[in-house]
Amino acid sequence: MTFWVVSILFVVTYLGMAAGGIRGLRVDRSWIASCAAVLLLVSGALSPAEAASHLDAGALLLLLALMLISAQFDFSGVYAWLNEQLSHYAQRPALLLLGVVLLGGLLSAVLVNDIVAFALTPLLCHSLLARGLDPRPFLLALALSCNAGSAASLIGNPQNILIGQAGGLDFWAYTWIAGPPALAALAITYAVIWLQWRKRWGVAKPLALDETPVQRIYGVRSYLKPLLATLVLLGLFSSSMPREISALLIAVLVMVSRRVDSRDYVHKVDWNLLLLFAGLFVVTGAALSLPQVAGVASGLAEAGLLPQGVIALASASLLASNLIGNVPFVILLLGGTPDASEALLVGLAVMSTLAGNLLLIGSVVNLIVAESARRQGVPLSFADFARSGVPVTVLSMTLAGLWLGLGGWLPW
Repeated sequence: MTFWVVSILFVVTYLGMAAGGIRGLRVDRSWIASCAAVLLLVSGALSPAEAASHLDAGALLLLLALMLISAQFDFSGVYAWLNEQLSHYAQRPALLLLGVVLLGGLLSAVLVNDIVAFALTPLLCHSLLARGLDPRPFLLALALSCNAGSAASLIGNPQNILIGQAGGLDFWAYTWIAGPPALAALAITYAVIWLQWRKRWGVAKPLALDETPVQRIYGVRSYLKPLLATLVLLGLFSSSMPREISALLIAVLVMVSRRVDSRDYVHKVDWNLLLLFAGLFVVTGAALSLPQVAGVASGLAEAGLLPQGVIALASASLLASNLIGNVPFVILLLGGTPDASEALLVGLAVMSTLAGNLLLIGSVVNLIVAESARRQGVPLSFADFARSGVPVTVLSMTLAGLWLGLGGWLPW
């Protein structure tokens, strides 16, 4: 009985990941995963202790802490100031596009890319609409660069956080390998969008002079706190202290403020994403704990049918990340290959992240940008995204595969 309950809920959960929700109901992937976990408990197929044992507490705590630290960039006005600096280049859209790509990529390498996209999208929409430019190419650049830049770091996105924690990967050693393909993906993003939109993004109107400069609202000194926190955090990542403990320490320190209530930081946390992680951990862990499933996974690994080389890993990442999402794909693959090598984990982090740029549904960042833009009156369609996302993804994953293969990190 337990086998059938766990198996059915596992299949239904990942079908829900592919569908993105339930037609006619306002529920999403996070609800589906958490509902399946609850049903496992209610049915008795899983005890609370067993469910807790499947949770990766380190990954959840690290993600929570990084969200709190990212909130400090918003509260201190750093995002608004950076957006204001970019808007000065509206008369030269090609330079503005370059600035968006570099900003999205750099911030996403040191902060969770979901938070970066959530903070910058409405700011970009407001400033670009005010200047009379079409925001769409710049929003595409933001989404694609947030994904590409996050591939360079083990704290850049949720799936990389999970991979780094699961494999105990060295923070800087990973960046040494993943940095070059991430930079190449940023260059490709700029080139593709410039070629496609250079004659269609419009002509900027003069900058309004009645807007209060951001630095007068927040104060220049407010920028020092998040920048210092980030530098200290990166330094702690070079120490022997566990990454989740380092991040939690910095998070509780930045929350000490005379201007911002601590509860406001908590409101900035993406609890929906944490709920998705927790539900998938429980459902996937329960399925892989079944002797029958564990035997199948072991047999597939011994037969070499699980992705191990560049081509297989890229193909699996491209398909699964745009079918069920890169986070569910990573959780599923890690569960099926608990003894994965460091090289395979690095390849998985790079490929699953870059694969998320293919389609609008490929990553949470893409959906955040599209939904936030829609609320600002800027429609970003599936076709708009695919027109840029497909060539960017194919080119960037090809170069990443060549880098990993020719560099000797992964077999072909």
